[in-house]
Amino acid sequence: MRCPSCGSLDDKVIESRTMANGESIRRRRECSSCHYRFTSYERIEEKPFMVVKRDGRREPFDQDKLGRGIERALEKRPISTSMVDQIVTEIEDEAYARGKATREIATADLGEIVLRRLNKVDKVAYIRFASVYKHFNNLEEFITEVKTLGEKSDDV
Repeated sequence: MRCPSCGSLDDKVIESRTMANGESIRRRRECSSCHYRFTSYERIEEKPFMVVKRDGRREPFDQDKLGRGIERALEKRPISTSMVDQIVTEIEDEAYARGKATREIATADLGEIVLRRLNKVDKVAYIRFASVYKHFNNLEEFITEVKTLGEKSDDV
């Protein structure tokens, strides 16, 4: 590690401490050339969980973005904020479980997880989310989705 005082690459570790529940290590070092003492931190660099978009682009999974979409679908519905948080957490957990091996999930799979969860919680929110997610091209597609939702409710 380069000494911040003299620039030498020769140093020794004097003390190491585990920090942040074992997710990082703090090391006190001493430069062998000028004897300046400094601190360095070592952290695990994890590959971020990615979402594969319809056009093939990949972007990091964003829990806040997911939460905003679900909040919009549930806007003015009788669902508490804590329930929204719980829904987002459950969806995130299922997405991570599905994409565990590859550390990524397709937006189609993520959207289906959201729709399945919203269908259990609030039918209006389901339709709101589906209308954006499924890109209905006309009124007939929207009506077909509402009828399908009604049939699913009858089966339950």
